[in-house]
Amino acid sequence: MNFEHTAKVKNLQEKLIDFMQSNIYPNEGNYFDYIEKSKSRWVVPPIMEELKDKAKIAGLWNLFLPDSKYGAGLSNLEYAPLAEIMGRSFIASEIFNCSAPDTGNMEVLVRYGTKEQQDKWLKPLLDGKIRSAFAMTEPGVASSDATNISSLIENDGDNYVINGHKWWTSGAMDPRCKIIIFMGKTDKNAERHNQQSMVLVPMDTKGVNIIRPLTVFGYDDAPHGHAEMTFENVRVPKRNILLGEGRGFEIAQGRLGPGRIHHCMRLIGMAERALEDLCRRVENRITFGKPISERGVVREFIADSRIDIEQSRLLTLKAADMMDRVGNKIARAEIAMIKIIVPNMALNVLDRAIQLHGGAGVSGDFWLSHAWAGARTLRLADGPDEVHKAHLAKIELGRQKAI
Repeated sequence: MNFEHTAKVKNLQEKLIDFMQSNIYPNEGNYFDYIEKSKSRWVVPPIMEELKDKAKIAGLWNLFLPDSKYGAGLSNLEYAPLAEIMGRSFIASEIFNCSAPDTGNMEVLVRYGTKEQQDKWLKPLLDGKIRSAFAMTEPGVASSDATNISSLIENDGDNYVINGHKWWTSGAMDPRCKIIIFMGKTDKNAERHNQQSMVLVPMDTKGVNIIRPLTVFGYDDAPHGHAEMTFENVRVPKRNILLGEGRGFEIAQGRLGPGRIHHCMRLIGMAERALEDLCRRVENRITFGKPISERGVVREFIADSRIDIEQSRLLTLKAADMMDRVGNKIARAEIAMIKIIVPNMALNVLDRAIQLHGGAGVSGDFWLSHAWAGARTLRLADGPDEVHKAHLAKIELGRQKAI
């Protein structure tokens, strides 16, 4: 077993770290200040497009795509340490055109899109000229089970007519969002996993309505945002279907495997930055005559955090390696494990950092509370822990019976 990254990955790591230090960290404040001072929160700070152009020139673009025709040709194992670096900043992934939901949507279009769909939507997404959204979750059903989706995609001549109520459609608030991948049912009487389909819906189609932006523990994540939406008699041509009718669940499984492991990779970077801030804080604060870092419980916090991060990283790298070598299906236990352990690890590290920052930790003056909100949300957005644990237990019981 070789724990060394390849020379190619080490070179990209160095370039990413340098870019982050020179361009991203110094501009985080500028980015958020621009949004806070704007009349509308749904605006794109100019610094974002400036940094995207710099990232393209630096060759740090579309690193997530394993397809060398469109992306950097990196495996999941090679991309993992790069995603970790990006995860250290809220704005980094978009700068490198590696942010959700665009990454998952681009993967779908690469794998399942027709040439016409790729020319119209994939190319501008790859160029970072537009953004996209993914409409799956519904307020009326338990959407952690994708077969519960109740929105309808009905045949009408050469068109589909779409009706449904969606929420947590992340990215739909962004003024650059031009296309939505919509999941709904084309045949309610088909076998349970063949009822759903996915169809491309341009954002400006008549009947596509944004009801409101949703907040995550009070954060609106502008300008990206999370929208509650209705689709009322939305008509799109049948050529907008992805892969074919009844293939939606299949696409969802293919889309959500790699995309969700990306979240795990980024969360490790977030936890690393939180631990750095924790250590810096306790070295510089004095209580009862000596630095906080000399307190036994604080040293336990630091040691536990390092152990938690290393364990999570190794399991994530194992999952990525297995996805590359034996495929997502065989790696499904490892994928389920990291979806459970990594968000919980990040929450623990962030909680310790918040605790040792005191009142500052829960304020808007530091990034920790916002990061905690994002990490906590991923215990739902990436599927509930309980679903992953049930799936993992089923795999383990089957494995034990086979011994």
